[in-house]
Amino acid sequence: MKRLSLASACAFVSIAGALPAQRASCAATGTSMTPAAWAPSTPLATPARERSLAHIAPLVIVADVPLPGPPKRFDYQSFDSTTGRLYISHMRGDRLDVFDTRSGKLLASLEGFPGATGVWVVPELHKVYVSVTDRHQVAIVDDRTLKTLASVSGADFPDGIAYAPDERRIFVSDEHGGADLVIDGATDARIGLVPLGGEAGNTHYDRVSHCMLVAVQTRNELAAIDPRTRRIVTRYAMSCENPHGFLIDERERLAFITCEGDATLLVVDLRTMRTTASLKIPADPDVLAFDAGLRRLYVACESGALAVFEERDAKLTPLGEYRAPHAHTVAVDPRTHRVYLPLQDIDGKPLLRILAPPAM
Repeated sequence: MKRLSLASACAFVSIAGALPAQRASCAATGTSMTPAAWAPSTPLATPARERSLAHIAPLVIVADVPLPGPPKRFDYQSFDSTTGRLYISHMRGDRLDVFDTRSGKLLASLEGFPGATGVWVVPELHKVYVSVTDRHQVAIVDDRTLKTLASVSGADFPDGIAYAPDERRIFVSDEHGGADLVIDGATDARIGLVPLGGEAGNTHYDRVSHCMLVAVQTRNELAAIDPRTRRIVTRYAMSCENPHGFLIDERERLAFITCEGDATLLVVDLRTMRTTASLKIPADPDVLAFDAGLRRLYVACESGALAVFEERDAKLTPLGEYRAPHAHTVAVDPRTHRVYLPLQDIDGKPLLRILAPPAM
């Protein structure tokens, strides 16, 4: 376990070490989201033990933890590796759950977040940002006191959230408003909107290109935004219907994109912006999580499955599916490799199912 965790930590250091000390703007071009001079500083380790587990059952149950609230939909999660806390938005429970992964206990279930969707913790600011759709706001919570500090209006249906550290700006997908809402992380003030020309899916920050990337689902595109100027630098056409959820493997320069309209998972090479693979997955895919140490990708699908893949040599190999009702959202702890799957209705009650690869 220690050896795997060290590999994960080294991969993170190699990404940061290969970047310039400061970048003035988003480096995206029409054909690439990777600066020509960029390269990881160390080769990616492949522990032999990981190989031996690759084709066994993808996940086993560690524990089921009861959660408060009604047996209704969960949405996003955000993991804070500095504290081991997992923040879970219980969308139709109108609350934010705070779970301590180190003790295995629920720390708090904060009410007053009606229609909570996106959630993102920024440890350096000691803030947690929560999209509160029923109020058309983004709530800002102090991660030390768990008290709400402020609320920012200006989005019709706030959803996915990402953070640009150099600018200290938060970008929030306004799904129905067709824009990204931008918030100042220092002052909690609304800075403005970035019009997208279509419905916004998820939003993620890429440290290598220094770009904010957002899925524009009704245009079947990804849009690269300069977080400093708040302007779209370029757009990339996606070969699927309604790209919504995605994440980025920064070190390997890959994007994994789930498409709700045709239940497809795309693999996009961020060096060339070409789609290298298109895989069929269970219906209604949305949230993804990636374990960099084990090179495992998890795709949560509302239809009732968690699809598991192994990433090797820039390719995905299916490892199987873990079946669970309404498996809409997933998170992973890179230190322990445990997987967190909130489930809305198990015997009439919500719970947090904790899973792990076998023999972990």
